[in-house]
This record gives sequence, structure tokens and C-alpha cells, in this order.
Amino acid sequence: MKRISKILAACLLVILFAFISLLAWLTVTEYRPKNQETADTEILKELPLENPPGSDRPIRILSWNTGYAGLDAGADFFMDGGTMVSPESQAAVQKNLSAVADFLKQEDYDICFLQEVDRSSDRTGNADELSYYSGQTGLGFSYAPNYRCSFVPYPFPPIGKTESGIATMSNLGMSENPVRISLPCPFRWPVRLANLKRCLLITRYPITGSDKHLVAVNLHLEAYDDGEGKKAQTDALMKILQEEYKKGNYVIAGGDFNQTFPGSLDVFPIKDPGLWTPGVVEKGMLPEGWSLAYDVSAPSCRLLNQPYDPDSADTQHYVIDGFITSPNVAVNSVKTVDLAFANSDHNPVELQITLE
Repeated sequence: MKRISKILAACLLVILFAFISLLAWLTVTEYRPKNQETADTEILKELPLENPPGSDRPIRILSWNTGYAGLDAGADFFMDGGTMVSPESQAAVQKNLSAVADFLKQEDYDICFLQEVDRSSDRTGNADELSYYSGQTGLGFSYAPNYRCSFVPYPFPPIGKTESGIATMSNLGMSENPVRISLPCPFRWPVRLANLKRCLLITRYPITGSDKHLVAVNLHLEAYDDGEGKKAQTDALMKILQEEYKKGNYVIAGGDFNQTFPGSLDVFPIKDPGLWTPGVVEKGMLPEGWSLAYDVSAPSCRLLNQPYDPDSADTQHYVIDGFITSPNVAVNSVKTVDLAFANSDHNPVELQITLE
């Protein structure tokens, strides 16, 4: 009996030592971005933005959370009530990558905001998805990481190494290097060690015939917090947007807000509050003259509690992807492109604007 007790004690000590060692390693290697950093950028062309104020030629902008090419219609996800941790196969990842690239190629967008783009993650076979999209479309890009961790130790099997972030793709000439702006992190040590470090990716485009700029802000706000993180990040976002507008610039922010837009819950009500529930974007949060641009004719996101079945009573839809525009930007149209979540758990949302 004593021998068994000693073996059990030794095993517990080994487990404890391994846990402490892992925690120490994650602490030492934790991604600690500065408040502001120059974004990783690859320029392929520098086309002029020939849409001066008063021009009737629209600027076309896309926002799409691509789900790291791993959250297609056949996927679920453990954080949403499903069971899957990683994509079904690397063949599935490649299929989704090809489909996203084909969509970007067939549409002539001036600016593309992409979220959840892996560049070297275990879950997607260490594929550099952004370089793939750039190579397939001929679009340049800027990139800001928001999920960089040497090893995510949960669940089982674990997620492993992650290198993922948000990317803005365009061939428009830029007035200066794009920047990554850190957003407030709602998580404390040690939870934050293997969690996302949310950010904004800000790109400035000079406008032909104007001394002002089009300021394009790509975002992906907090998902799995108690709500305070989303609020703090939204407040930080609005402060930056207003500062840019006060300079006379034209401001567009777009991406995955992880918050439902006004009126969308009337169309896509929450079915099970016990599963993941997004926050709510309050219309009153915007200063006078600012606008929210979104479309409730089709859902922009689905819950990953099960593989996608549009006819299932357990299928949950949301509208959490959209845009914020400054008072000097006219929204001509906004549309969610219903792709039936074939290659991502989000549908792309396209916006057409003119400058006033």
C-alpha cells in the first residue's frame, strides 16, 4: 500500500511540475504588443483613390471573418457548444482557402477587411493564409496579429501554436505605414496567456483632389468575455474614430463586432441564452451624424454548436458584422452576401460609399 501511495505522490509531483513549467513557459513567451506598432505590410501596387468628395463613383469595401479557413458548413466548435477543436482535415482547409480566394478575385473591391486569418497555426497546418490570398488575388496587404501564442494548452487535444490576426487587403496607395493599435484586454494572468490580444488595424489612403485621407479601420472585438471587454474596446474604437474625423478625414470602421446590431434580434432572436450570446451595439453609442451600416436581410454569422443546417431548430443566426461611418461618408448600400456559410461561419458583408 505504501508503495502505491509513493507512486501516486510521485505522479502528482510530476504533473504539478509539468503544469508549473508550462505556466512559466507561457508567461515568458507571452505576446505583449505595444500600444501602437507598425503593421506587417506587403505592397504590390499603389493605385490612386480617385474618388474625391462629391464624386458619384462609389468606393467598395468588404468585411469578412474567414474563420481561419477551418469553420465551414460541416464544422462545429467546442467554445460554442460543439465538439471540434481543429478543422476536419487539411484538405478541408485548402478547399476553404480556395473558395475565399475565388470570391475575392471575382469581386472588384477597393478595400477588403478580413478577420481570423491564420499565418502559422497548428490548427491549419501552419499555412500562411494571407500570403495565399495575396498570391491568388494580386492584392497587397497589411496585417496585425491578435492571436499569437506558442502553445494553447486547452481543450484536449489542445489547440497548440497559433499565429492569427486581421488583415486589410488593397492595391490602393497608402499615405503612411498601417498601424496596429492595441485594445483593452479584459483577461488577467494566467487566463490572458493563451487568449487573444484584440486590436485595430488602421490604414490611411490619400484621396485624389483632397488633402484629407480615407481612414480604414479593421476590427475584431472580444467574443468570450462577460461583456465589459466589448464595452471597453468599443469605447476605445469610438475615441479613435472621432479623433480622425476631427482632423477632417473620412472614416470607415468595419469587421466582426461580436455584438448584434439594432433591430437584428427581431429578425434573428436568441434561441438558447445558455449558449454563446453576443453583446449588443446600442445605436445611442454613436455621436450625432455617425452611422451604423449593416444588413438584416441575411445573417452574417452562425453559432457553431452544430454543423450548419438552415432548417434545424437549433441553428442560431446573428448579425454581428458591419461598419461604422463618419458624418462625411454617404452609405450608398450595404449587403450581406449569403454564401450559406459554405466556407466560414461568417458571411461576407459589402459596403458601397461615397465621400461628401
